[in-house]
Amino acid sequence: MSLGSASLTSLLDGPDGPIEYLTTGSGSPSTVFAHGLAGSIDTTRPFGSGVPGSRTFLHFRGHGASAAPETPWTYAALAAELRAVADMVGATQALGVSMGAGALCHWLEQEPVRFERLVFVIPAVLDRPREDAALDRLVAMADRADERDVDGMTELLLLEQPEPVRADRAVRIWCRGQATHLVGTPVSRALRTLPHAVAMDDREALRGVRAPALVLAQEDDPAHPVSVAEQLAGLLPDARLEVLPPGGLMWRHRATVRRLIGLFLTPSTAW
Repeated sequence: MSLGSASLTSLLDGPDGPIEYLTTGSGSPSTVFAHGLAGSIDTTRPFGSGVPGSRTFLHFRGHGASAAPETPWTYAALAAELRAVADMVGATQALGVSMGAGALCHWLEQEPVRFERLVFVIPAVLDRPREDAALDRLVAMADRADERDVDGMTELLLLEQPEPVRADRAVRIWCRGQATHLVGTPVSRALRTLPHAVAMDDREALRGVRAPALVLAQEDDPAHPVSVAEQLAGLLPDARLEVLPPGGLMWRHRATVRRLIGLFLTPSTAW
């Protein structure tokens, strides 16, 4: 079930089983939001807090109440789930966080003119495998999930947060809550598989995207190198890159991120 939103979510019959989703707001524009690996609807909702119109958030396979099919955990499968939800609500805009950004890139490789505006938050991979130091930690998180080790998972989630905020009480409480909901779930399969996968076959396909795009990155984030964000912004014909200082996009820079995304995903706003 989704974290704190279970009574409001619905299930869509997706390509490999039910997909849990939540729609808030109403009217145009219609924006779909895709979370990161081991994320959730609730961890993604802050990115839409300043966005007008209707906002739809989904749980990818194995997350929340969505199905955990035996089919391979690939970016192609994630893109198909994202597409099912986006098409169902008639989304004209899309935002992807980390793994969600990879799923969005995979979809755009096949259908580059699908959206009117795009946001990519801390992208981690394009068409070349990851080699960052966080890979071993993700495998360790999978082990903690299978062992139902909430304490161990909490500590590993803390290591995923920027060093300056790890001691903050709110950050520790958040990590503990996430750990509680992740242990014993099929997310462990994704933690072992997806970090070694690539999001797309040919990054050059992104040059066919015509929608304006906003790419957000942060310094000192080894799991989401600024270089990947720079490459993505360089490939998209109409892209704006914003690199924020260390401290966590939604910890120390929440107001800035909310303003950037809210303004960008308001179609009447010039940028």
